[in-house]
Formats: sequence, structure tokens, C-alpha cells
Amino acid sequence: MAVTQNAGSATAINTRKIVVAGVLGAIAIVLGVTQWGFIPVPNVSGRATIMHVPVILGGVLEGPIVGMLVGLIFGVFSMLQDTTGLFTNPLVSVLPRIVIGLTSWLTFRSLVKINIDLAAAASGVVGTLTNTILVVGMLIVLGLLPWAAVPTLVPQVIAEAIIAAILTVVVVRGVSLVRSGRTTASDVTPRDKSSF
Repeated sequence: MAVTQNAGSATAINTRKIVVAGVLGAIAIVLGVTQWGFIPVPNVSGRATIMHVPVILGGVLEGPIVGMLVGLIFGVFSMLQDTTGLFTNPLVSVLPRIVIGLTSWLTFRSLVKINIDLAAAASGVVGTLTNTILVVGMLIVLGLLPWAAVPTLVPQVIAEAIIAAILTVVVVRGVSLVRSGRTTASDVTPRDKSSF
């Protein structure tokens, strides 16, 4: 597979990984600033997010270090942009987002030999659940969210998991295609001018 890495390269940091972490972190920030990363859903929060998807992609495509760096960028951004008072604590806003990159990478690495699409989809779901469970869990532990609010978050979690799974599969497939060098079809016959 073009997307897989050996154990040594998954944890090694190089210029490409730093650039990819920066680009994916910037995408997460743009999704937040423009509000493109939020999807309306009928629950307490009123919106599902795809801002964690770049973190998942960082872990899947470049390994745990990149995933965790993108998660750190996403977490710090969410802490600095918080207007609700719920995300000012780094245990709520930063720590869960760092862990997303790690769990996504572990999921992808454990399933990629079975099927790359399955591995990518599962990584999207696991990354989403990591984000939701750890953020909501910390909010409950810190007394900022009552247990009664948890069932109302189910539609949001389902929407986020489905979207993350689809986006992860599409991007991983695209990157795998580019990395394999099979980005264009060969043209074996001359073009007929009448076909335009």
C-alpha cells in the first residue's frame, strides 16, 4: 500500500511531516474560522463538527506524531476561539484532540493489511469517537456538562462519525493514488478532432 509506513518511519519526524502537520492544522483552523467545519444538527449544541478530520488524516497518512501535532493545533485553536467558556481548560480542548491522532493511527495501522478502505473508515469513526468521548467526558468530570445531556448528543456523534469515515476513505484513496504514481490514464490512441 502506498499509504502504509514501516514502524521506524511512522514515528520519525522530517520536513515533509512538519509541512503536512502545518497544512492540516491550517485546514482545521480555516474550517473553524469560516464555520465550514460545522454542520447543523438537532441537539443541544446545534451543530456537528468535521474539524477533527484533519487530525484523523494526519495520523492515518503520516503517523502518530503528525496526527498529534495537528491535534495540538486544533486543540489550541478551539481553546483560543472558545466563546462558551466550556473549552478554556486544556484538559477539555487540547488533550482529547491530541489523542485523536494517536487512536486514528493505531486503528489504521491495525486494519490496513485487511483492507485500506475499511482501515480508513474505521479510523474516521474511532477518531470521531475519541474526540467526542474525551471532550464530553472531561466536561462531565469537570462539572461543566450534566450526564442528562449525553443522549441528546447521539445524533451529532452519528453524523460526525459517518462524515469522518467518508472523508477519510476519499482522502486516503486519493493520497494513495498520488503516492503510487498512478495519477493519469495512459492515452493509447490519438484524439479524434470530431470527438470534441
